[in-house]
Amino acid sequence: MLPGFPFRRRFQDLSEQEILALAISSEEDDGRIYRTYAEKLRSDYPQAAAMFDSMADEESSHRRLLIELHKRRFGDLIPLIRREHVAGFYSRRPIWLVENLGLNKIRAEAEAMERQASEFYRKAAHHSRDATTRELLADLAEAEIGHIETAASLNREAADSGARDSENRRSRRQLVLVWVQPGLAGLMDGSVSTLAPIFATAFSTRDTSTTFIVGLAASVGAGISMGFTEAASDDGQLSGRGSPFKRGLASGTMTTIGGLGHALPYLIADFWTATTIAIVIVFLELWAIAWIQNKYMDTPFFRAAMQVVLGGSLVFAAGIAIGVA
Repeated sequence: MLPGFPFRRRFQDLSEQEILALAISSEEDDGRIYRTYAEKLRSDYPQAAAMFDSMADEESSHRRLLIELHKRRFGDLIPLIRREHVAGFYSRRPIWLVENLGLNKIRAEAEAMERQASEFYRKAAHHSRDATTRELLADLAEAEIGHIETAASLNREAADSGARDSENRRSRRQLVLVWVQPGLAGLMDGSVSTLAPIFATAFSTRDTSTTFIVGLAASVGAGISMGFTEAASDDGQLSGRGSPFKRGLASGTMTTIGGLGHALPYLIADFWTATTIAIVIVFLELWAIAWIQNKYMDTPFFRAAMQVVLGGSLVFAAGIAIGVA
């Protein structure tokens, strides 16, 4: 017995009735997962949604065949046995860990599901002594492999028809709207807005510990503020910008990181060493912002660099001027 799972059975100890019951419950679960994928993808990726609808329909047909076989051999009462009841048996990740993945990762997850199901049916067929049962299980093993080939075929058709390009554009757009844009705004705010208070404190006090405390407070405070502001500004329903929680998390986290980048060097006791490292980090942060704008927002790199570096330099200079005044 496994710790925490005192009632788990080994697959080789299952009866043929229990194997059929396990197959029935597994087909139900997989069909439900594919329906969830289809509903998630339907508005943005209709062709992929149709593929998962088709796969869910096939899982339902498999379940019906298995139930009919169980009725003929063992009657109407199907034992309650699921994947988690069998030691060493493959398991599905919780749907909430998968449904928010990108389209390509969902396809990869579905392919892995089908390979696992095919392997299960192959082992179950080998385990069975009834010729009819063995034949059905072997057929289902082949059908699950056929799902993988069908998915690959649909993927090729999507690529040939240009639908894949459209899907990729939508996927990139969602990535930008949900993660990149809020994260970039946060990084810019955290990197630039904290320059003045941190360097003003540094040059005013020449005390690295005080400067670090001010930088930490400014970074965390700005991160919380930006996160809540982004989450509350738009629920994403009409704008299509996606989950406000994700956007708020991206914005708040990157704001905090942007400020902490040039606050952390002041953990070093020597003022000029800490300040030199902080200035280098500021330079890297500003160029990173320009690179992200160029890569994801299609802003010409030179223009992005001029905007970010010029703005950051002015705030940086203002902080030093206030600190030495």
